[in-house]
Amino acid sequence: MLSLSQNKKLIILHKKWENQLNNGSSLLRFAACNEPIAGIAFSCLSGSSAIRSRCHLIAIPQDWAAGAAKAKPGIIYYKENLPVPAQPNKPFRTNSWFTISNGRYVTQIDYKLLDKILEQNQADVIAINVVSHLHTAYEKVLITRQNSLVGFRHLYNDLAQPATTPDDWPHYLFIKAGILNKLLVNNALALDFSEIIKRCSLNSLTVKSFNIGGTVLDLETESGLLASVLTELNSSKKNYYTAGNNSSSQIIEGNNSNTSDTARLFGKILFGKNVSIGQDAIIVGPAVIGDNVNISKGAVIRTSIIGPGVSIPQNHIVQGQILIDSRSQEKPHRQDTGDRLFRKYSSAGSFRTWPHFSYAGCFKRIADIIAATIVIILFAPIIPFVALAVKFSSPGPVFFRDRRQGLHGKVFNCLKFRTMIVGADKIQDKLRFVNQVDGPQFKLSNDPRISTVGKFLRDTYIDEMPQFLNVLLGHMSVIGPRPSPEIENTLCPPWRDARLSVRPGITGLWQVHRTRQQMKDFQEWILYDIKYVRNLYLKTDLWICLKTVKKLVKNFFEQF
Repeated sequence: MLSLSQNKKLIILHKKWENQLNNGSSLLRFAACNEPIAGIAFSCLSGSSAIRSRCHLIAIPQDWAAGAAKAKPGIIYYKENLPVPAQPNKPFRTNSWFTISNGRYVTQIDYKLLDKILEQNQADVIAINVVSHLHTAYEKVLITRQNSLVGFRHLYNDLAQPATTPDDWPHYLFIKAGILNKLLVNNALALDFSEIIKRCSLNSLTVKSFNIGGTVLDLETESGLLASVLTELNSSKKNYYTAGNNSSSQIIEGNNSNTSDTARLFGKILFGKNVSIGQDAIIVGPAVIGDNVNISKGAVIRTSIIGPGVSIPQNHIVQGQILIDSRSQEKPHRQDTGDRLFRKYSSAGSFRTWPHFSYAGCFKRIADIIAATIVIILFAPIIPFVALAVKFSSPGPVFFRDRRQGLHGKVFNCLKFRTMIVGADKIQDKLRFVNQVDGPQFKLSNDPRISTVGKFLRDTYIDEMPQFLNVLLGHMSVIGPRPSPEIENTLCPPWRDARLSVRPGITGLWQVHRTRQQMKDFQEWILYDIKYVRNLYLKTDLWICLKTVKKLVKNFFEQF
């Protein structure tokens, strides 16, 4: 029987999508019933964004059991409905959810946005569907009937919006803790989604539905199964071993495999049992080779999945395909499908990433904490005097908080000592016509909004001292791109994605290189931000620190 007291997440592979292929089978059944593909396919489903727990079960039809791979922990079989033993009245925490995932789809979503939906909506059952048009970096263009451009909208964060209740199983169904028993009939969960909705209505349960931005891969399509399985294989952290002298490959090899000495293997390749690879054959990973596969002399396999018992003819090329049996080789060959799909879906996103144990990935943050702590301790004695000067120079608060975008676009309050009169941001639009810099910035050499004390604080950069608190809180770094509001970042999407790959800095490459040439300032800003992200090294940060200190000392003594 199914135990939900420990397993709060259930992935269901539905039988009704069977017989979609010409041979009467289905790709989903093929992936679930054949090793070694099954293991990695289940890993794809388990690693989907909304299933962020090792404690889950995968339910597949009983009819698939005969040809299925060896039984594994966490895999259960069902017939018409899914048997579920009666649950206690309070089986989980009152704020927890039981999640049912549609096993046909592998999704990638912003789990923080999902958590926000679950926390803010008072509902007993919430249905979630993932849609691409609400995904970050999606552009929506509005044109007239004459194909004239009216405008466009570029999304920089995943969005969510209310939706009508779906007719069929959504990608995710979240059921409030303690009410699962109300959805059961004879201690079984109906596999017809309309029956679930009917039970909700009979028990006066509140049902809400939402669409959320993200990416979706359909495992019943060749492109979806290829992309999900090969991406999962390529990102796997399992231990591999290197093949022979003619190979440059990380492979998992099955028992009793026979590989010719002249065969060449490249990339990550997952082998089943009793695989035979002939002379001069080439396999380029990521790729999955099933049990009892025979690859003849001179054959080439690239970014593909080969089912069990398939024989690849001599000198035959298989690229970007799923071969369930030898007959499926007869379909037209596509030159770039495998590579294109793998590149598309294996990307972690538009932001640049670094290895965890690297300067940019780890040690830069440690250096920021140490540096910020030292600066705050050293300047702590003068902070009260600066605060009093700001307070008595003009009415208003001591600190100015401005909403800026940080790492990966996360918004935070950037702190500064207030240097302008209250309401200065509202006056800025009236002064825009005398702006002295190009791009989205605003600067006047004799800005009337700046107080006398504020001018001194700006010229000596003392106004930015509170930003070291932002550094300690993880909002900023000592060195990085200038922290900017969203309205400035929207003007150049590629630049925005590059600069938000790192935390914004109190100082940076643009600040020390800036020439303030007319009509070139914004171009320099883009140039040096991108250059910094491309060349983020300890040596670069030390050089920027040295240049900044020299500039600070020079500007300070110029005030007297």
